[in-house]
Amino acid sequence: MSLGEHFEELRGVLLRGLMAWAAGFVVCFALRNLLFRFLFAPASSDFILYRGLCRLSEWTGWASLCPESFESHFISTELTAQFTTHLSASLWGGLVLAAPYIIILLYRFVAPALYEKERWFSVRLTIVASLLFFAGVAINYLLIFPLSYRFLATYQVQEDVVNTITLSSYISSFLVLSLMMGVMFELPVVTWLLARMGFVDKKSLRHYRKHALVIIMIVAAVITPTGDAATLCIVTLPIYLLYELSILAIPTANQKAEDHS
Repeated sequence: MSLGEHFEELRGVLLRGLMAWAAGFVVCFALRNLLFRFLFAPASSDFILYRGLCRLSEWTGWASLCPESFESHFISTELTAQFTTHLSASLWGGLVLAAPYIIILLYRFVAPALYEKERWFSVRLTIVASLLFFAGVAINYLLIFPLSYRFLATYQVQEDVVNTITLSSYISSFLVLSLMMGVMFELPVVTWLLARMGFVDKKSLRHYRKHALVIIMIVAAVITPTGDAATLCIVTLPIYLLYELSILAIPTANQKAEDHS
């Protein structure tokens, strides 16, 4: 294919990707009640995480695991805030729905330029990276964001100061934390790539396990500033397991030799 034909093919890929995104946007915009019921669920004391913690508290006898019930009230302080929030939430939701198709489109565009071995390698890397990103978003939705929100929404400097959360503040906080956790869960892929380039190895990561654990606990304390040990352990565990997964993802010297051969 000539350069012009490549650009024409790329234009077709981008157009199909945008059409898929637009279709996802329309679906999310039309299903407004379902979309915002999903987004507002972590702000309820009846959320699945809190029910699970209360059951675990009954089983272990650790009373501090079961959080007290709380109420959330959202307000809209601008005339167009609710409509623009509906639009932005639908845009992000549409992108999530269209993401698998967009990834396939991009791979089909790049694949003809790759060798057979590179194609298989890129397919595995793309699948793993995508799954890890969505796993991070899921962990944020089910664990990180609910705990962070409960602490910050119920925190009061004085009893007569009532928290009333703006709609835009809630949605933006949710999106930022989701993106942060999605990117953080790419750690095994990044570590694997750095190991392939010779910047890190299994020995060094194992040597700095204790240092990594301290850093992870600090990060967990910042993400979920609840102040209790139980919550800190619950948040620290999946992030530390991610570090251990990064060590396992690094190929050994024998595996590297086989790959080069």
